[in-house]
Amino acid sequence: SRSPTSTIMQSRRYERVRELLKRELSILLLREFPLSEAGLLSVNEVALAGDLQSAVVYVGVVGSPEQHKRAFALLNQHRGRIQSMVASAVVLKYTPQLTFVADEAIARGNRVLRILEEIEEAPPPESAPAS
Repeated sequence: SRSPTSTIMQSRRYERVRELLKRELSILLLREFPLSEAGLLSVNEVALAGDLQSAVVYVGVVGSPEQHKRAFALLNQHRGRIQSMVASAVVLKYTPQLTFVADEAIARGNRVLRILEEIEEAPPPESAPAS
C-alpha cells in the first residue's frame, strides 16, 4: 500500500501537470488559431486522468456561433499537431491524449445574469387586497 507521503507527492504532481498543460494549451491556442476564424479561445479547465495518460480540455469560445463551430472543427482537425506541440513544451513520460470539449459555463452565466436583469426590470406584482 502507498504511504501518505507518496499519495501527497502524487497529488502535487497531478496538480502541477494539470496546471502546466492548461497554461501551455492556452498559449498554444492563442498563438495557433486566428481570432478572426475561431474567435477568442480560452482553456478554462483541464481534467486529467489519474494515470496522466488522457485529458479533457474544456475550451471557452468568445465569438459568433459560426466561430464557435469553426473553433471546434479546427481543434479536432489539428488535435494530433496540438498534442505533439504540447509534448515538446511539456516533458512527460507520456503526453496525455487530448479531448476538446466546449465549456458552456460562460454562456450559462450570461443567461443567468440576463434573467436576473429581467426580474429586476419587471414591475412588482400587484398584491391582492386583504379581505
